Amino acid sequence: MSKEDRFYSSPTQRFWVCHNLLAGRVLSTQDEISEAKGWRLAAVIHALKQEFDWPIHSEYRGRDNIKHYWLAPGTDRTRLKFPRSAMALATEGGEA
Repeated sequence: MSKEDRFYSSPTQRFWVCHNLLAGRVLSTQDEISEAKGWRLAAVIHALKQEFDWPIHSEYRGRDNIKHYWLAPGTDRTRLKFPRSAMALATEGGEA
């Protein structure tokens, strides 16, 4: 996304999480720390689930019992409500 295409803000943590969930990724806080330099994944997931009704699944995995999050398979992107900073993702259409 070029700077001229951003009508609200530069990509935020919410944008990063939405983009990656829609891409079919399973995310953990370790991913967010290493890729997005953030550490509030659980808070963003909570907001997406509670404020925007995103169908996000989660489970603890691995020896360290780290929580992982993913978007429910078959989620229709066109039916999702998006945070303001991630509105550009709504227009890409198709299924997640």
